[in-house]
Amino acid sequence: MNDGQLTGQARTHIADLSEPKCALHAEVVAPFLSMRRAALADGIDLIPMSSFRDFSRQLAIWNGKFSGEKAMLDAAGRAIDVNSLSAVERVDAILIWSALPGASRHHWGTDVDLIDRNAAPPDYRIQLTPDEFAPAGPFAALAAWLEIHAPRFGFFRPFRGEASGVAPEPWHFSFAPIAEFARRQLTPRVLGAALESAPMLGKELVLARLDELHGRYVAAIDLP
Repeated sequence: MNDGQLTGQARTHIADLSEPKCALHAEVVAPFLSMRRAALADGIDLIPMSSFRDFSRQLAIWNGKFSGEKAMLDAAGRAIDVNSLSAVERVDAILIWSALPGASRHHWGTDVDLIDRNAAPPDYRIQLTPDEFAPAGPFAALAAWLEIHAPRFGFFRPFRGEASGVAPEPWHFSFAPIAEFARRQLTPRVLGAALESAPMLGKELVLARLDELHGRYVAAIDLP
């Protein structure tokens, strides 16, 4: 991928699907649909709550959390009073759950946040929290199915709470054959160039710590 594709500033690598409605790297479409067919055969309607996300969308998420307009959670999933945090603390708190603009794996079209549409009641508000994928949660069966079957189709969980600074995300799956190349290509230099002119809150703090933040939240993942 080129720098624009790596950082979500271009989508020339992306294909749009109508069923299920999502956007994926063109070379991820076939393995994802194969995994979805296998899940359907076992009664699971595999749906991406999130797939490709561009730079602008990730920037809006970041600025919303930094400013306090969007809710922010700690590593245990408890709400944080953003106004009680310094600017440095806000950066660290956001990165527990949300990527820097330009550094989201969703920019690559290789990563999806998955649910089972059959498991959620019509009036249920999906949160994408670890509790939902725990044994008593509505997506417990989905979590168990993905643990067994996702690797057959090339997908893995990059955030399992082992090596990465990102909190465990049992819903987040990544297509390894392409995502691993992208992860290695997304260097601090490439990321810094994407951030330089962005209207990003806390940008100066992030750029001053970019090598550290890249190492902890971008380069370090739980490998397949």
